[in-house]
Amino acid sequence: PLPPGGQGARGCTDGFRSMLRGGEGVPQDDDKAARLYRLAADQGDADAQFNLAVFCETGRGVPQDIDEAARLFRLAAEQGLAGVQVNLALLYEDGKGVLMDIGEAARLYCLAADQGDANAKGNFALLYAKGRGVPKDFGEAARCFRLAAEQGNVISQLYLGQLLLETAAAGRALPAAPGE
Repeated sequence: PLPPGGQGARGCTDGFRSMLRGGEGVPQDDDKAARLYRLAADQGDADAQFNLAVFCETGRGVPQDIDEAARLFRLAAEQGLAGVQVNLALLYEDGKGVLMDIGEAARLYCLAADQGDANAKGNFALLYAKGRGVPKDFGEAARCFRLAAEQGNVISQLYLGQLLLETAAAGRALPAAPGE
């Protein structure tokens, strides 16, 4: 998941790493791609930190190392990449490579949701629906599911429908969405 390359030398390097990773125009070479990601990640490149973290998490091009993956996700997340914040939040929810900390997962989902990430909104809604790391609040869960669903997040559409059915069956109503 590399974003499009930037301008100048960095853009060329991003493009080359992407080509090696995906085998576009050159033979796929995960080992070389991982080495290039490492060089850029060590220089603070958030995209490279993210991609190398995925390699570490899956064992692609490097030995599988969930602790290193979590460290790299954290470095990239601290630079404000919403998708990476979601990945790191998932690790905190599951306690993979980090101590389980649902409150930290909620904080990271909130940061990413504030940047418009639909997956973060849906995952944050699940925390509200279950009362994990945040107070149980079906109204807030529905609000977050609606926001994610409006962005086309299919899982949030499913959960929102289920939440509406359950509350109707129980004779309760969720707060209306703005404009309803």
